[in-house]
Amino acid sequence: MAENNPQARTQSLSFINPRTIEVLTKSWSYLFLLGLVIYFSVTGTGFFSVRNFASILTTSTLIMLMSIGQTYVVITAGIDLSIGWTVGLSSVTTARVMRDLADSGNDIAYAMLIGVFAGLLVALIPGLVNGVLVARIKVPPFIATLGMFGIVRGAAFLLTDGQQVVRGLSAELREALRSIGNGSLLYYIPDDGFHWFALPPDLEPQQLRLVSQLLPYPVIITALVVVIFAFILARTKFGRHTYVIGGSEEAALRSGINVGRHLIIIYVICGFTAGIAGVLHLFRFTAGAPQAGEAALLSSVAAVVIGGTNLFGGEGDIMGAVVGSLIIAVLQTGLVILNIDSIWQFIVVGVVIIIAVLVNQLQAALERLQANV
Repeated sequence: MAENNPQARTQSLSFINPRTIEVLTKSWSYLFLLGLVIYFSVTGTGFFSVRNFASILTTSTLIMLMSIGQTYVVITAGIDLSIGWTVGLSSVTTARVMRDLADSGNDIAYAMLIGVFAGLLVALIPGLVNGVLVARIKVPPFIATLGMFGIVRGAAFLLTDGQQVVRGLSAELREALRSIGNGSLLYYIPDDGFHWFALPPDLEPQQLRLVSQLLPYPVIITALVVVIFAFILARTKFGRHTYVIGGSEEAALRSGINVGRHLIIIYVICGFTAGIAGVLHLFRFTAGAPQAGEAALLSSVAAVVIGGTNLFGGEGDIMGAVVGSLIIAVLQTGLVILNIDSIWQFIVVGVVIIIAVLVNQLQAALERLQANV
């Protein structure tokens, strides 16, 4: 019977080039992103502009940073539900330390440096605890990180005395934060050319509205983080071990990999990248918010899935998560430009997630079919 013969099944699909299907399933997110850009550029006034693209990149940094660590976790067949509030905890910790040091008469640069260090350090704690629970105590990742979700959420609000935002930053400190969080390495002003590091002080209001930020600092910082962690995952022994653990934890143990220690490091990395996101959120908005990453949690998971990382582990990469983050940012911006109700953003992103899962399943089915031929 044809249905029991792999070769017959392959021949029945001879009108479809298997290589074409493989390429499409692996690169569909890139093509989808390109299609979105073209569609919104044609239909949305002002979408295709340097200013808008810089805005999209800046907007995507929060989700992108969260999705980097999440990619590592998902490749090992886990998930981290606590990083949304880890972002907030890092944000409020950084803000409080900076505020207290500056109010005590310390130099602004010193206060900012110590504040950033404190924000990144505190973000490692949830990751470390998650890793120990998952790797040593064998608590399922969903349960362990869900519990940490509540703990970190409470800790973030305790640091703000139950308020949503840490305020009280001095004008000098806010200006220093704003210069980095909303600044750019390179600016372009029509009829005036390029300017490095800072804008001319005598710009008129109508000129300010035309300024394009070509290299926003948050984008540069995020790009550096992407390059570092993409290299680690793709080019180092640590990265290879990550894929092996995701493919088969038993096989990883038999090959001599210290799976427990490795998983702890993976969850610490996830907390660390969430901490970077929290610090950048403070710099951009000049206020620490415990709920800074709450809305971006599911978006970070969506970016990872859209980027092609297998939820069952063993497959994925950082660039896929980057593309997934950009898809979400382009969708959100494009729908706003088209004056479509923001509620539709959730629906559209949900549909894209389902498509991503279906594509992953199609790719897996194709690989099984080829293996049986």
